[in-house]
Amino acid sequence: MSTPIVIAVPKGRILSEALPLMALAGIVPEAGFGDENDRRLRFATNRPDVSIIRVRAFDVATFVAHGAAQLGIVGSDVLLEFDYSEVYAPVDLGIGHCRISVAEPVDLAATDDPASWSHVRVATKYPNLTRQHFEARGVQAECVKLNGAMELAPTLGLSSRIVDLVSSGRTLKDNGLVEVEVIAHVSARLIVNRAAFKTREDIAPLIEAFRAAVA
Repeated sequence: MSTPIVIAVPKGRILSEALPLMALAGIVPEAGFGDENDRRLRFATNRPDVSIIRVRAFDVATFVAHGAAQLGIVGSDVLLEFDYSEVYAPVDLGIGHCRISVAEPVDLAATDDPASWSHVRVATKYPNLTRQHFEARGVQAECVKLNGAMELAPTLGLSSRIVDLVSSGRTLKDNGLVEVEVIAHVSARLIVNRAAFKTREDIAPLIEAFRAAVA
């Protein structure tokens, strides 16, 4: 009998939207999955051949790329940042919509022209994506890697601009920042380990179940 398929799902904003889709695809986590006091990271489901691990969003792609999980749900921002060749993303799940944007203080934006940039210092958790974006425009980007609290960087003089996920824009506004450029629009994707997809016959039906759930 094959080892169970492991699906990596992200903690945070995407998870609440992903759970109804997973249910439509026939996968329901055990009761403990929804218990905030349950510190386990791996959970059984209603299917004996499928289990779920709950990890940080940035780690979903890593678990799948290295074959520790066969499938995962992750934002396209993570795929753009890591660009793992071992990962195949067959289904846009149509959830988790937001965008990756460049933002700067309101007073700077009032006189700033992004078309005139030749060098920028940017705080971001997406250094690879950010450099590639600016290099394509002929702009040299100096990236300061942060894992959170990006909005503080301009206020405290760490960088003049940030690159981060934006949904409503409320967090930017509350911290005196404004979007000046959209790098990419983001949505959640179902991702698959390429080697597992080729060698395991039980993965393709799961992909089709998710595709049908989205439809």
